[in-house]
Amino acid sequence: MATDKLVAMKIFRRVAELGSFTRAADDLDITAATVSKHIAFLERDLDTRLINRTTRRMNLTGAGLAFLQRTQALLDDLEEAELEARGLQAEPRGTIRLNVPMSFGLTHITEAIDSFLRKYPEIDIDLQLSDRMVDLVEQGVDIAIRVRSSLADSTLMARPLRTSRNIVCASPAYLENAPEVHVPNDLAGHNCLTFSLHDRPRVWELGDQEVMVSGNYRTDSSLAIRQSLLRGTGIGFLPRFLVQGDIEKGVLVPLLTNFPPKPYTVFALFPPGRKQPTKVRLLLDHLDQHLGEKPYWE
Repeated sequence: MATDKLVAMKIFRRVAELGSFTRAADDLDITAATVSKHIAFLERDLDTRLINRTTRRMNLTGAGLAFLQRTQALLDDLEEAELEARGLQAEPRGTIRLNVPMSFGLTHITEAIDSFLRKYPEIDIDLQLSDRMVDLVEQGVDIAIRVRSSLADSTLMARPLRTSRNIVCASPAYLENAPEVHVPNDLAGHNCLTFSLHDRPRVWELGDQEVMVSGNYRTDSSLAIRQSLLRGTGIGFLPRFLVQGDIEKGVLVPLLTNFPPKPYTVFALFPPGRKQPTKVRLLLDHLDQHLGEKPYWE
């Protein structure tokens, strides 16, 4: 019975993380009926409903969410115990789930993951690329990368990785036929492309000034803004880590460098109350080494 319960807990965790009985069955290479049987077993054993199910969707109950948090911690500890029992020469194994902003993930994290998996082939990486916030516990996320000036949710555990800044820039083609930009207020005469997921997309903080900008293009993708800047569509306010290479090549020109914006921090966040498993600590150390001290951080 104990073994059955442990298997059921692993299946429940995957159902909760993927948000679907069918997807969990495919991921675990079992049938959907087997998934349902194990979830029903858990609910009978606990005498409570863990998942509300309809024909179109499922979501965790309050008891299900609390059980998921404890289940994740327990299964992580079990993986740690198995690793220790095998001895120091044992290969770390298991799945690490990351949630990373799209632009930062594509420019920095995916390359680091490739080299990490070559070093630790028994570990699986489940990478979610999204600029939108997710609930780390409900989504089963082990590490979330966030680029913020500060963290609003103080319940999350955080490890700062790097600090950086945004930079105002445009292509030489755009600037050739546009009014010159010497001070922040000069932006009023330009087509400024804005990032819609900022708290105040049309307010750019430059030096000790806040400037209201306007333009005909707003998007939730920094990568899309970069591409438009390269095509000469307007002026952007983007992370230096995203455009430093373009600036060095001369295809984008930095503007208003005498008015540096406030720095922000690249954080690694973790669910509250959970010890970081060895596999997660190994990945964090690898990311820290991979990011290095490249000049685009400042």
